[in-house]
Amino acid sequence: MKEPKVGKRIPKYLTEREIEHLRESCHSSVKKAIFEFMFSTGCRIGEIVALEKNHINWSNKDDKEREVYFNTRCDIWLKRYMESRDDHNPAIFVKARQPHKMSVAHMRYIIKRSSNRVEINKERFIYTNLDTATQLI
Repeated sequence: MKEPKVGKRIPKYLTEREIEHLRESCHSSVKKAIFEFMFSTGCRIGEIVALEKNHINWSNKDDKEREVYFNTRCDIWLKRYMESRDDHNPAIFVKARQPHKMSVAHMRYIIKRSSNRVEINKERFIYTNLDTATQLI
């Protein structure tokens, strides 16, 4: 006897209203830059924390391994965040104290804390950003 086919997973994504609530919950330039980068690019957390300043091509002239594009809002908040830093760490996202590369666990903590603040109850919210970014296109 054959087992019944398992249906395809329906992607979970955040609504525009939920995204706006998350944006409003961000009270620092680093949080705004993280969320805008996530929603704009659809990158995974591991990919985001691995990014370094020299990986961003603001002029879009070179070919890189994996190109992702971000919107104007992300461009603005990312530049504001980068300009507000006074450290020399090559990582894009760093912890505020003793600036060093932000870990995946710390970024998940920031995301979870912000989503709890606005009471977003999407299961596995941290992993829905790719589906959300795709839905926004």
